[in-house]
Amino acid sequence: MLRVTDLSCERDQRLLFYHLSFGIQAGEILQVKGANGSGKTTLLRILCGLYTEFDGEIDWELEKYPLFLGHKPGVKDLLTSRENLSWLCKLHQVQLSDIDIDSTLKKVGLAGYEDVACGNLSEGQRKRVNLARFHLLDSPVWLLDEPFSAIDVDGVAKFQRLMSGHVANGGAIIFTSHQPIDVGVEIQELNLGKGST
Repeated sequence: MLRVTDLSCERDQRLLFYHLSFGIQAGEILQVKGANGSGKTTLLRILCGLYTEFDGEIDWELEKYPLFLGHKPGVKDLLTSRENLSWLCKLHQVQLSDIDIDSTLKKVGLAGYEDVACGNLSEGQRKRVNLARFHLLDSPVWLLDEPFSAIDVDGVAKFQRLMSGHVANGGAIIFTSHQPIDVGVEIQELNLGKGST
């Protein structure tokens, strides 16, 4: 699914990683670890095409773009939870009814919040709206930057089950997190440090 060869990146005149090589296949999970500022977020942004200042090769064997979950919730404050997800589905040319979207919001613990503007939700609830898209959109690879931050214990458990199901169905996940998770499969690790190689 993915092969990274000799990836090097420098930001603000600081070397983040140098000649970094790794890969991931269907059914695998890779956890990117490292101290704050080690380049974890930059690596994910490079992999999904949001940051282009790097050297090396990235070879995706995909027909669909990976889904990316960044630090920020990625929802429009003035739109409701339902409207945010409906807009996202239209953007990805996915035909879903409001009933399908409401059912998904219920799965992530947001039943009763379908018509609430996202600007009126807590940070954790906004994160759940963003996580709901992983139920709605089909992509073989998920890139997740600190997916469990600002989410309560129940939300973490629900998302871990979702991750487990994704890899069981042949998907792959690359994520950053400072906390251990349990998804029922072996998790590979990639440790970034000063000038990681």
